[in-house]
Amino acid sequence: MNYDLLISFMIATSVLAMSPGPDNIYVLMQSIVNGKKYGLATVTGLISGCLVHTTLVAFGVSAIIKESDTLFFIIKLLGAFYLLFLAFKVYTSNTKLSLHSENIPKKSLLQLFKQGFIMNVLNPKVSIFFLAFFPGFLFSETLSSVGQFYILGLIFMLVSAIIFSTIAVLAGSISDYIKQNNKVGLYLKWLQIIVFVGIAILILTSEK
Repeated sequence: MNYDLLISFMIATSVLAMSPGPDNIYVLMQSIVNGKKYGLATVTGLISGCLVHTTLVAFGVSAIIKESDTLFFIIKLLGAFYLLFLAFKVYTSNTKLSLHSENIPKKSLLQLFKQGFIMNVLNPKVSIFFLAFFPGFLFSETLSSVGQFYILGLIFMLVSAIIFSTIAVLAGSISDYIKQNNKVGLYLKWLQIIVFVGIAILILTSEK
């Protein structure tokens, strides 16, 4: 078993998780708007979705997605339309995202978990990324490839969860300050819309 390769994988995963991207921006927004534990629920949903992509890679389904332009395009559309739907729901909300506790339109922990999970699962780029990234870090000549893929997937999930959770806690800690500013709610409402639309555009314009 090549432990040096596993350590290299953990370092590479840490760098990727800390790099600015759609997932950590989404976690940041949910933590600021709803608070720490709601940000952590979002993290849990996003990370849980990685298990689906790990399974796809482990059993070769991602290879089918990679070879089929039609299937890849359909999954891209599903993911993008879901995000655009979320942006539309924020846009049509009654409030201007006021963060005062008496009228904040908070989602439940389960709703945010589901939202994060669906966002991750319907992004085909994650599966393609896993398919491209994981094979270079297969670390054992005795374990099956499927077993190694799952171990790498779990390491990826654990490292990402730690970093994303740190983002959620730090972002949520400033929510009390944000509540003191009446205009911040409106800014965050439109920032959420921009984030959802931006991620949708990234998915639609992505190539295999």
